[in-house]
Amino acid sequence: MPPPAPGGYDGPGMDDLRQLISDDSVWADLERTETLLLEAATSEDDYLTKIAQHLLLAGGKRFRPLLALLSARFGPADDDRRLHAGVAVELIHVGSLYHDDVIDEADTRRGAPSVNANWSNTVAILAGDFLMARASEVAATHLSQESVRLLAATYAELVEGQTRELQLQDSLGHSVEAYERVIAGKTASLIRTSARLGAMASDATPSAVEALSTWAWELGMVFQIVDDALDLVATEEALGKPAGSDIREGTFTRAVLEAARGPDGERVRDLLDRPRPYPDENVDEVMRLVRDGGYVDRTLQAAMDRVRVAREALSVLPDSPTREILSSLGDYLVARVDAVRAF
Repeated sequence: MPPPAPGGYDGPGMDDLRQLISDDSVWADLERTETLLLEAATSEDDYLTKIAQHLLLAGGKRFRPLLALLSARFGPADDDRRLHAGVAVELIHVGSLYHDDVIDEADTRRGAPSVNANWSNTVAILAGDFLMARASEVAATHLSQESVRLLAATYAELVEGQTRELQLQDSLGHSVEAYERVIAGKTASLIRTSARLGAMASDATPSAVEALSTWAWELGMVFQIVDDALDLVATEEALGKPAGSDIREGTFTRAVLEAARGPDGERVRDLLDRPRPYPDENVDEVMRLVRDGGYVDRTLQAAMDRVRVAREALSVLPDSPTREILSSLGDYLVARVDAVRAF
C-alpha cells in the first residue's frame, strides 16, 4: 500500500482506513486526486495560493474523496471524472472548515495554526470562498450540470446546518429531531454527496446512485452521533481534548437533550441554566447524570439502527470487492460504537 503523499492525506484514523481498504489502486487514485486538488487550490496570486493550500498541506484523511472514488466503481465509466468528483467534494469540505474556524474562533486545525489565527478572519473567509468557487469550477468543467447543482445544494445544506446550530446553542429546549437536522446539514449532507457524485461520475445506474447515497447518508449520521457520544464518556487522552467539550461550548447533543427531559432533567437544567463558562463540577455532574441515566446507551442504539439501514442499502448493489469495502466501513462504525460502550 503506498505511503501518504508528502504533506497530503494523513492523520488520526488514517491507519484504520488503510487496513480497511487494501486495494492499492484506490490509493493510487487518491494520490492522483491529491495532485489535482492542489492544482485546483492554486491562484495566480501566490499569497492566496499559500493560504488556500495551508490546510490541504496540513494533512487530513481525505475521507470524502475516498468515498467518491469507491462509489465510482459501481459504474461502467473508467475515466478521470471520478478524480474530479473527489476534488470537488474535498474543496467544499476544506472551504467550510476555513469558515467554521472563524465561527468557532479556533486557533488550530489538523495540528497546524488555523488560517484565521495565522492571518486573519477576513483572509480565512476569502480563502474559504475561493475553495468553494473552485469546487464549482471543477464540477462545471469536468462533470455535469447536475453535479454543479448538487454541490450548490449541498453547500446550502452545510450553511443551514451551521445556522441551526448557532440558533440552538445554549438551549436545552430543542428536540432530538432539531439536533439531527443540525448534524444532517453539517456532516451527513456532504458525505452523501461524496458518494453520489462519485457514482454519477462513473455513469452508475439510478438505483446504484440512490443506494450509495442512502448508505453514505446513514454513515455520516452515525459518525457524528458516535463522535458526540464519545465526548461524553471518553478520557481526555483518548479524545485529544477535555471530555465534555460540547457541553462547555453550549452545544447540547442527543444524550444531553434526552437527559434534560428525563427523571433528572430538573437537575440537568439547573446545572446548565446559567451563562458560560460552566464550572467544571457542573459539567462533570451533567456527564455523570447522562451516563448513569442510560442516555449514552440509547444514543448508541439509535446509531446502530442507522448502521442496519446502511447495510440494507448496500444489499441492492452487486456483490464485489468494493461492496465488501463499504460493508467493512459499516463494521468499523460498529467497532466505534463498541469502543464507546467500553469506556
